[in-house]
Amino acid sequence: MRFKQGSLLALLTVGAFLSFSWLSAEWGRRRGNDAKTYKNQILKFQEKLLFLQEENKKRSLELLNALNQIKCTTSERTVPAAELKGDMNLKTLGFSSLDFMKLSSLYYHLPHLRAHENNIYPNIIFGKNRTGVSVVMGVPTIKREKESYLIRTLTSLFFQMSRLEEEDCLVIVFVAEVDEAYVNGLAKMVKEKFPQKVNSGVLEMISPPAFFYPSFLDIKLMFGDSEKRVRWRTKQNLDYSFLMLYAQDKGKFYLQLEDDIIAKPRYFTAVRDFALKQTSDWLVLEFSKLGFIGKLFRTKDLPLIVQFLIMFYKDKPIDWLLDHLFYVKICHPEKDSLDCAKQKQKLRIQHQPSLFQHMGKYSSLPGKIQNLQDADFEKHKLYPLHSNPPASLHTSLKVHETYSLENAYLRKGFFWAISPKAGDYMLIQFSNPLNIKEYVFASGNVQHPGDKLFNTIVEILPENETDFLSNLLRNGSKFDYEATNNGFFKIGTFENGVAQGIINPAVGKIKAFRLTVLSDSPVWAIVGEIFIKHQIPVASSKAMSSRS
Repeated sequence: MRFKQGSLLALLTVGAFLSFSWLSAEWGRRRGNDAKTYKNQILKFQEKLLFLQEENKKRSLELLNALNQIKCTTSERTVPAAELKGDMNLKTLGFSSLDFMKLSSLYYHLPHLRAHENNIYPNIIFGKNRTGVSVVMGVPTIKREKESYLIRTLTSLFFQMSRLEEEDCLVIVFVAEVDEAYVNGLAKMVKEKFPQKVNSGVLEMISPPAFFYPSFLDIKLMFGDSEKRVRWRTKQNLDYSFLMLYAQDKGKFYLQLEDDIIAKPRYFTAVRDFALKQTSDWLVLEFSKLGFIGKLFRTKDLPLIVQFLIMFYKDKPIDWLLDHLFYVKICHPEKDSLDCAKQKQKLRIQHQPSLFQHMGKYSSLPGKIQNLQDADFEKHKLYPLHSNPPASLHTSLKVHETYSLENAYLRKGFFWAISPKAGDYMLIQFSNPLNIKEYVFASGNVQHPGDKLFNTIVEILPENETDFLSNLLRNGSKFDYEATNNGFFKIGTFENGVAQGIINPAVGKIKAFRLTVLSDSPVWAIVGEIFIKHQIPVASSKAMSSRS
């Protein structure tokens, strides 16, 4: 009996142990299955989260593109409606994002932009998406404490350009501010001052996205500069870089300007022609000796320049960095500084004379007075070897004080007349009939940009009217001059204060030029430039050679 009870107890113990083992194994198996299930659920959740993040990124990009599209279309862009369909990418409109992907190393130096890859679009305030021009001009501007010079700068730039020159040019004003109220207020002012330039598309205005600038908390003070100055020049480097990247696909050359400069007459043609005639492998053409004013680059070189600037944007001002880029590209490390300076001249070529002058007294750096002047700006004329041919001068206009027509013709000053009336004229009668190649009459000046000649025509008096008319009939398809009175023929008209043209050789010799006002003007008139290029007779040239 005892044996049976002991055996039973042992049997129960074994049974309990086996049952517990089975339960433990089953529980462990189920627990393992649950763990796998949870793990699979977590993985699926992560996949969904990544998918949603990507979808959110796509939706954000589409929204951003749509908003920029609205900005473009509300700015009266001349873009066919068919092009606005599909993915609504700004590239369809010609306004692509700043292509940092081609310069991916920039994200290393600007890590705050990594969160906005492929979304770094400029804010297009107004513009017509003009591309394919010869020269793109970049004019960065910021809010100044004392006085803004932007309107005067734009007035000078456009005043010194002809209509034909404007058609081959684009001026981009980059408002380097994220204060939307200030940007919109400035845009309104510019559009009111230059409605024709905005409508034609020669003038654009952009601003950066709010996230473009870093915090500037980690900048290092160098060269004894104050923190305020270092922040100012650091941001300035970023401003230049943004503007260059935006401009790189707009034209052949990029001209860096500032918002406090004035320009010489016919500067645009001088810049373009000087660039086109270069045969060496240059990097920058300089049209001013001051800082970063008047520096011309080929747009294909802008990515390289921007990449170099961004690498060291916290360290030095942009003109210093540009000089370092020259050193890296061309200087031999084992040769002296004189050889390096000589080599640099191959990459940076100076134009004479300077075409741009600094005019602002108050710097964009708060508290700084800027009295820099380019001494080379006034030394040379755009036509240094030019003198107008001998002539007698007559005018019916009422002259203001001593500002006579002779002043302008002899290049000793300018002609200033009181409110021209219909029928008023200026007559230039040559001592001897001449073969004229080219003419330029420019009215107004920087101090008085509104004192221009309006509704005024340019006329010539041929030496022999019969021969002239015969040539006119034979070459009617080549030139078409309208007869006016007293034997004169109309050959041109003033547009935006300037009349200029090339005379067809078939015209023959000319006895006189006449400028005739066709309607009353409410403003006074200034004639600041008279340029009459004539062919010197061969006999005269030989005589001059023999005397020399």
